[in-house]
Amino acid sequence: MSNLGKKNRKAIHKVKKGEKPKITEEKLPSTSPPVKAYLKALPLRDLEDVAVIKREVRSGNILILRVGPLARKSVEDVKRAVSELYEFTQLVGGDIARLGEERVVITPSFIRIWREKNVASKQGMPTAA
Repeated sequence: MSNLGKKNRKAIHKVKKGEKPKITEEKLPSTSPPVKAYLKALPLRDLEDVAVIKREVRSGNILILRVGPLARKSVEDVKRAVSELYEFTQLVGGDIARLGEERVVITPSFIRIWREKNVASKQGMPTAA
């Protein structure tokens, strides 16, 4: 069985003169990405969709959200949802950016969104190039 994604570290403990050193292996927490990650395009239709989006990002997936369906119902709900998702991505070490007027991309902690240095955001959220 493979230890894919797990790191092992050998530790040598202090020994007294004449004793054999005791070598043990300690498993370190994995910081590598999941074995499979997906790029998913999802519509944001209701505020309840925010919980699903958070679960997907925690699973290691990259999401492109269409906010148009919710914007047609309530612009205030879109602002609330995007604000909550922005705070969430900051908390988990992910990244979030606007893709044009109707889309938002959200990534897990092991993916960064490239941005041009001179792009200024009109609404406070970073815009991907």
